[in-house]
Amino acid sequence: MQKWHHIFHKNTGISPYVWVVFYILPFYFIFRNSSPYQATSGIVMIVLFFICYMLSFVSKGWQVYFWTSIQIIISIAMTLMFGYVYFSIFLAYFIGNIQNRIGFFTLYSIHIVTTFLSINFGLAVQNPVFLAQFPFVLISLIGVILLPVNTYNRNKRDKLEGELEHANKRISELVKLEERQRIARDLHDTIGQKLSLIGLKSDLAGKLMQKNPAKAQEEIDDVRQTARTALKEVRELVTEMRGTRLEDELFRVKQILKAADIQLLVEGDPAHTDTSLLAENVVSMCLKEAVTNIVKHSSATKCLVEIEPTRTELIVRVQDNGTGIATGGKESRSYYRGNGLRGMKERLEFINGSLDIICGDGTMLVIKAPNVVQKPEKEPTL
Repeated sequence: MQKWHHIFHKNTGISPYVWVVFYILPFYFIFRNSSPYQATSGIVMIVLFFICYMLSFVSKGWQVYFWTSIQIIISIAMTLMFGYVYFSIFLAYFIGNIQNRIGFFTLYSIHIVTTFLSINFGLAVQNPVFLAQFPFVLISLIGVILLPVNTYNRNKRDKLEGELEHANKRISELVKLEERQRIARDLHDTIGQKLSLIGLKSDLAGKLMQKNPAKAQEEIDDVRQTARTALKEVRELVTEMRGTRLEDELFRVKQILKAADIQLLVEGDPAHTDTSLLAENVVSMCLKEAVTNIVKHSSATKCLVEIEPTRTELIVRVQDNGTGIATGGKESRSYYRGNGLRGMKERLEFINGSLDIICGDGTMLVIKAPNVVQKPEKEPTL
């Protein structure tokens, strides 16, 4: 379970100096009014108790319960023979460190019953040692009841905190991995294709240089234009990676729609949201993609953007009065693949959000993002 040196108790709510007293006290009890035979047997039991105690901490499986059972027997014998009940506190601390639920409650119940019976027996026979130290015996009995539960719950809490910290680290790694994959997708879909096209056209221009200089010049002009387009897309990609607030993205949306001669109506305040930066950045990218689709494909004259922050999520509705989305056939499947809706859905699913599409007089996209993004050591047990 633990290292042998953990018999020196820490973080139990009891001062280390009190534990030192508990180490020394057994010898006082056995040498006071004891015959040489009783003193010898007492010393043997004390040494055996601490040996079993150390073995309990370093053992696993059934051996832990075996050594603990011997300690319980020694504790009962010390209580009945010498009136020393304080070994029960050592056992209480150790039992609290048992991580197996069944094992903990079994030993906890046995320890409470045996300690209670041995103390009652000492009081019943009018043991003067018990009567003289009755307040301390009562405190020890309370410790036997409370200390294991306190230690067990504290260890369980520490374990859960460790697992939570591990989970948070894992989530952080997954977020980084997802962001790398997103960047890889964007680079492949934009820069990769453009560079491949530049390479092909450059080879073609080289072959046409002698045969058809005019055609070669056209290919070189295409290479120049493709390179400029690639540079523009790189800049846009870098801008997206920096993260965008919904308020900032809405300002750019106004400029895009104004240039396309599409009237924009905005309902709600984008500045008053409780959404995290990650979720707001995803919503901003989805808004940008939705408006881009409206400009390219809808033939709309009006666009309505509704921003509705609720207690649990941020809802953004983007509606146009355009031609709408075809509801079936090859045209519909092509639209879903070619206009960024799949990418929007994937980004929103990553933050536990959702994307709904409502078709009617025009198209409405309902973007939902949670205010709190839910992100996803095992110690040996007995």
